[in-house]
Amino acid sequence: MIPVFCAFLRGVNLNGRTMKMAEVCAVFTQAGMKAVSSVLTSGNLVFQSDLPKETLREQLESAVSSHYAYQANLFVKDRAEVSNILLSNPFAPSDTLHSYAFVGEAGAETLLWDKFKEITPVAFEGAAVKNGVFYWQGPKGSTLDAGFSKILARKDMREQFTSRNLNTIRKIYDRMAAVGSAS
Repeated sequence: MIPVFCAFLRGVNLNGRTMKMAEVCAVFTQAGMKAVSSVLTSGNLVFQSDLPKETLREQLESAVSSHYAYQANLFVKDRAEVSNILLSNPFAPSDTLHSYAFVGEAGAETLLWDKFKEITPVAFEGAAVKNGVFYWQGPKGSTLDAGFSKILARKDMREQFTSRNLNTIRKIYDRMAAVGSAS
């Protein structure tokens, strides 16, 4: 069975840069990835590869950077890591709150937690670190007004992580499971 991964692209469709996911899938395929598909339009690419995970990030960042003429930044996680992100969510489901998981390098969760402790949270805003993952929750409709969103917008923080709504993480995991069972 060929291992299944997800590449979480950072900064997709920002600053005037438009990336069609079908085109990004083609770039991944040209870079040697198999069974490439996107989950939503926010830069989540599920694929298979026999290459070691440690080499995938550099290879895929290079391919995307060359194709789009900008310095791409992405994080590659395997199926077990995405499962951990999904299953470790410390927040209960809510109709009034959005929950996010942050994907990045090892240690990003500690940095984010330290930064969260520096802010004054708005009502119902919360954060936690569980099993090496930083989670943030904020009121629907006002996450951009939340105290922590000001930290996330800082330029010096951007390349260290990316975030996804937990509903998106669920869709990514489901796609990874389907691709894995088809091989």
